[in-house]
Amino acid sequence: MQNSIVETLIGASVLGVAVMFLVFAYSSTGNAVAGGYEVMAKFNRVDGVNAGTDVRMSGIKIGTVSRLDLDPKTFAAVAHLNLRSDVKLPDDSSVRITSEGLLGGNYLSIEPGGSPTPLAAGGEIENTQGAIDLIGLLGKTVFGAGGAPAQ
Repeated sequence: MQNSIVETLIGASVLGVAVMFLVFAYSSTGNAVAGGYEVMAKFNRVDGVNAGTDVRMSGIKIGTVSRLDLDPKTFAAVAHLNLRSDVKLPDDSSVRITSEGLLGGNYLSIEPGGSPTPLAAGGEIENTQGAIDLIGLLGKTVFGAGGAPAQ
């Protein structure tokens, strides 16, 4: 009888810790930016970027990617970015897809421009740099860059 009480108490404490972990994880993700505005950016490739990917400036999260589309005319990837309303980007800002590390995920990094005119809601960030294909670069390095044929 005493074993079942001890097992029940241990099981309840494990469940309590699991619930606290889930509450912490849910509250700290912050996927949506409340009260923000949306801008768009066109990239040649968006490898590793999905809806919910962070948008950062100076390493600080200022928004998320709300959705990705394909432009049917240019076949460019169009990222729709939901940014915090207190961050007013200059209209000549640039955005690039950056990796958190060799094995980390990707995020969008915004470099503010110097223009006094802010980017309007629904506007487009025109200066973009897409994702870098690390596997392709590694393959070129290992198998040669296509120089002169060996004699």
